This record gives sequence, C-alpha cells and structure tokens, in this order.
Amino acid sequence: MSNIRKAFENGKAFIPFITCGDPDLKTTEAAVRIMAERGADLIELGIPFSDPTAEGPVIQEANLRALTGGIKTDHIFDMVRSLRKDLTIPMVFMTYANVVFSYGAEKFISTCQEIGIDGLILPDLPYEEKEEFLPLCHQYDVNLISLIAPTSEDRISMIAREAEGFLYIVSSLGVTGTRSKITTDLESIIKVVRENTDIPCAIGFGISTPEQAQKMAGISDGAIVGSAIIKLLAKYGEKAPEYIGEYTESMKKGVMER
Repeated sequence: MSNIRKAFENGKAFIPFITCGDPDLKTTEAAVRIMAERGADLIELGIPFSDPTAEGPVIQEANLRALTGGIKTDHIFDMVRSLRKDLTIPMVFMTYANVVFSYGAEKFISTCQEIGIDGLILPDLPYEEKEEFLPLCHQYDVNLISLIAPTSEDRISMIAREAEGFLYIVSSLGVTGTRSKITTDLESIIKVVRENTDIPCAIGFGISTPEQAQKMAGISDGAIVGSAIIKLLAKYGEKAPEYIGEYTESMKKGVMER
C-alpha cells in the first residue's frame, strides 16, 4: 500500500502545506513536527521557486523569503532526512517542474525515495505532459499526484482513472489564498472522480477555517490548507510552530466533525 493511503485510513484527512525555509529550516522542521503531533495526516512540503505561478501573494512572499534566506533543494532534502529519523507521517513535495528539471529529474526523484518522500505535486505540469516524470516516479516508488481543477471538465474522468496516491481537487479558479466563500460545484466534480477511481481525493485552495474544512471534508476525503499556515509564519516567525500546532488541532477537529 502507498504510504499516502495511510493518511486516509482513519477518517477524513487534514493536509497542511508549508513553504520550506520560511523563515528558516529550523522553524520549518519544528512546524512539521508539531503538525504531525497535533493531528495532521499528510504534510505537503513546498520547495521554493522564483516563479510559483499557482500561488497567491501569501505563498509567493513565503517563497521569496525562503529564497532570499539562501534555501537550496539539498538543504530541504537534509531536513527531511532529519524528520524521517522518527516521523512516519506521509509527506509529499509540492514544487514546480523547473525545480525538478534543473536539479536533474532522476537525481531529484531517486532522492525523494531515499529520504522517504511519498509523493510529488507539480501544479504547472499538464496532465498531457506527465510522462516527463511518471516513468521515473514509478521506478523510484514516488506517487505523481494529479490535480483536478474546475476547468478540467471532460478530462476529469481521464485524470481520475490514472491517479496515484491521492487526487488534489482545486476548489476555485485562480491561485492559492484564503477565501470567504467557495462557490464551485465541487460535488459534481467529485461524483465523476468517484465513478472512475477509488483513490482518495482532498480539496485545496481557499480553505482556512474549521467550518470550511468540515464542509470540504464532508464531500471529499480531506481538506488541504496552505495560506492560513503561511500567514502564521509571516506573523510569528520563529515562534510560529506553537500557533501552527493549535491551528492544526482545530482544523483536524473540523474535518472530523459531522
């Protein structure tokens, strides 16, 4: 069984995202540990990129802060090695295709296997071009996680049938960021997904409150949250992990409530 599947074994999953190296890797590692301790089921680790096209201003600024601080992909790999000494929680990288290409695709993906990264999310990789990475992901047992957006339309069933790990359902058009209301007809999208795969699906983009998480988990298998966590890092810096732990606990409670 894919380690990612374990995130969905005990009910609805809460999946937090964090940009690695914002404000520094020591803080990132502390935040990951407390999120795992306080109820996260799977953690998305963002590898900073200079042009993160899927991200809104909050996560763009986190990328800039991390890169300005000198963060490198190898530093993040070393942090994951440290985490994996005692953490078994599923973890995936979220980054951009150019990061993988520039590092060397095989070197990057084989290192993911070596350090215990379970999956890879590349939001700028079109479904039709996933063969650039899929054979290597299969070779090194790293799930290449697909995204389904409101614009996917007649491609939803095709993407779902070939999905691995879990499906990332994008709640809204546009970039990441907190939203007061999510108006997309997600039920219809998830109905098509359910008809084509038994892979779990989780909803991301725009979720920030326990109430939103509860609603999204009610129609899917979990909720993904990024910008709200990055805002805590921007506000509290090195002291943020304590606040992130409290937030994680409240969001996990939200996805589990019925």
